[in-house]
Amino acid sequence: MLRFYNTLKGEIETFKPIEPGVVKLYTCGPTVYDYAHIGNFRAYIFEDLLKRTLKYFGYRVIHVMNITDVDDKTIAGSKREYKSLNEFTEKYIKAFFEDIKTLNIEKADYYPRATEHIDEMVKIIKGLLEKGHAYEKDGSIYFKISSFPNYGRLSKIKIEDLKSTGRVDTDEYTKENIHDFVLWKAKKEGEPFWETELGPGRPGWHIECSAMSMKYLGETFDIHCGGVDNIFPHHENEIAQSEAYTGKKFVNYWLHCHHLIVNGEKMSKSKGNFYTLRDLLAKNYNPKAIRFLLMSTHYRKVLDFTFEGLKQANSAIQRIQNFIYELENEDFHEGESKEVKEILIETSKQFDEGLEDDLNISVSLTALFSMIKKINILRNKKKVFKKDVENILKWLKKINTVLGFLEFEVKKELPPDILAKIKEREKARREKNYALADKIREELFKKGIILEDTKEGTRWKIIK
Repeated sequence: MLRFYNTLKGEIETFKPIEPGVVKLYTCGPTVYDYAHIGNFRAYIFEDLLKRTLKYFGYRVIHVMNITDVDDKTIAGSKREYKSLNEFTEKYIKAFFEDIKTLNIEKADYYPRATEHIDEMVKIIKGLLEKGHAYEKDGSIYFKISSFPNYGRLSKIKIEDLKSTGRVDTDEYTKENIHDFVLWKAKKEGEPFWETELGPGRPGWHIECSAMSMKYLGETFDIHCGGVDNIFPHHENEIAQSEAYTGKKFVNYWLHCHHLIVNGEKMSKSKGNFYTLRDLLAKNYNPKAIRFLLMSTHYRKVLDFTFEGLKQANSAIQRIQNFIYELENEDFHEGESKEVKEILIETSKQFDEGLEDDLNISVSLTALFSMIKKINILRNKKKVFKKDVENILKWLKKINTVLGFLEFEVKKELPPDILAKIKEREKARREKNYALADKIREELFKKGIILEDTKEGTRWKIIK
């Protein structure tokens, strides 16, 4: 039974969807003013793990991820580069989709863009004005926080403990101050605007997510995700404006992942520790290792990103891939082992229990590596058979629907020159020319081929 830490309640709860067997999921997507950095992808991979886990346990997931293509940052970027807003953001939208493909993040069902949902935002703002939850000032429209008594419920902020500073037009503000936040911004010289019933202007950031999530998922839906930095003010404001408008509960479960830091410090361009995915790929790091590293720390813990950690992640994946390779390419005798069957049943149970416990992926991965160790011991004793291999590979393919970083059927034929080198080395070993044999082994290793000397002869496998 799935259990998640619900930020709204401040505790772990058993998950129960509104509609049996169906989960409606909204995740905060990119603000497309730059390339996404590894901190962004920490959140996107947590959300991918959540979605894949829900599907693994049999749920049908309807997933919406917004694209913020109009806000203070995108407008500032387009002005800085002397481009239209659409031309400026399109570059980063394209890059975002390339990046999630590289990291094998499953695509959402819907990617609504803010600029294509202005009518939906206007409708909500008009409703808030009519109900007395919003007011107009100098052509802009603001949400009246004092009209919503439950404000602060998500972030555990008490309005009476904060300073009031009136209204704010910027998209973000601090916990130290509380403001009536902007829903609609009056037209400004040099900024894009829309002619609407509210007058010429553009939406504030917070109203965008309420309008897009409710359009595709309904006025009340199951899960809303993001990073902890979204809790206040963004998600707090989403709740206020949505529930004030509909009179209904907005979201049942709020899940937030913690920050990513680099070598123990906050990621910052000024510190030289700021990395996009493309920066890491340019350094020839394996995207599967990046995915593994960003996934392997529990989502509610701070993730300290280091290059040593990335190397360890690559080694961990290689260990699993070697195991798969050997199962796929070795010859096994007919039959089935009761011992292997029992190991697989226990491992599957532990893997599932880790996921069920608030996506505790470290428990699941520990179970996987423990299974590999136990099976390898049995393989060395010739106690693993063909049916066992079929069952193990079937299970590994099943859990890869959650993990998303494994490869199967990786047997490849070697080119003739490599095969000739292997034969030359075998001849050298027979003639006890071990210096030449070691030299050839090292040469092939640099080309991504590992040689293993066994009683049956030399075995080879390809690594990345």
